[in-house]
Amino acid sequence: MNAEFNKHAVLVVVPAYNAAKYIPELAKRLRVYVCDSNLLFVNDGSADNTLEVLKEQNLNHINFPQNQGKGAALKAAFAYAIENNYRSVLTIDADLQHLPEDIPKFYALDNGKRLIMGTRDISMDKDMPFQRWLTNNLTSLIISIFSTQRVRDSQSGYRLIPTELLKSLRLKTIGYDFESEMLFKSGVVGCEVAEVSIETIYDGSTSYINPYKVTLRFIRQIWKRIWA
Repeated sequence: MNAEFNKHAVLVVVPAYNAAKYIPELAKRLRVYVCDSNLLFVNDGSADNTLEVLKEQNLNHINFPQNQGKGAALKAAFAYAIENNYRSVLTIDADLQHLPEDIPKFYALDNGKRLIMGTRDISMDKDMPFQRWLTNNLTSLIISIFSTQRVRDSQSGYRLIPTELLKSLRLKTIGYDFESEMLFKSGVVGCEVAEVSIETIYDGSTSYINPYKVTLRFIRQIWKRIWA
């Protein structure tokens, strides 16, 4: 792998759990914007045939034999990006709720220094489930206060992260609260957070997130930070 080339490149990462039915279409649409060498899936111990589909599609992937959590999947991908000298990592969910067609918006703002959040319209009159709206607003408010900059959609998994930032963060969680921990600690070290507007499709796909547990875990992180 050409490490000299990668220092100017973005690794697009897709954590996947029971996502076999989405992968063929997702891969087709991702390949419009990403070459195969810069695309990495992480199969997080799926119970369906996700691994077989990744192989059939000839997609670069990391495989966990057992489910370890989204945070663990992202950590493995981040380690890969750092080892291979990528400038940035773009994470996108596997269930087609994030549109690959929004990828150029992230590329346009990437300078290898700022964290770029894909921000949804999370107004109450939109299609976001109420429990997600509630927990998202709560965690976004807390992160905004502690990072001293506005973060409107802290629960969005569609984001671009500089690898230099990832090297400096000591991320400990391995579940869905991992992404909140990343944002909180990025704010603590003074990383600039930028936003791009994204579309999100809620089509009845299965969510494996318990938003209340994620929020409680995040609040526990904040509490430890205050009293550390």
